Amino acid sequence: MAHVISTAHSTQSLTARIRAAVASLADSWGKAREFQRTYNELDALSDHELSDIGVRRDDIADLSRRHVYG
Repeated sequence: MAHVISTAHSTQSLTARIRAAVASLADSWGKAREFQRTYNELDALSDHELSDIGVRRDDIADLSRRHVYG
């Protein structure tokens, strides 16, 4: 039985990989802030206002998550 070990060499430099990691982290933080902002805005509405737009208070987290993360 033959075993093949394949190692993939990255074509990106270390600097490019660090920049990509920082950009990904910044994107994650931005999405987390957008989620929190959306959640807080919906949570600040009264039950009557939420009812007017067809949202239950229990659905606020799910709606905020879908708004930000798709």
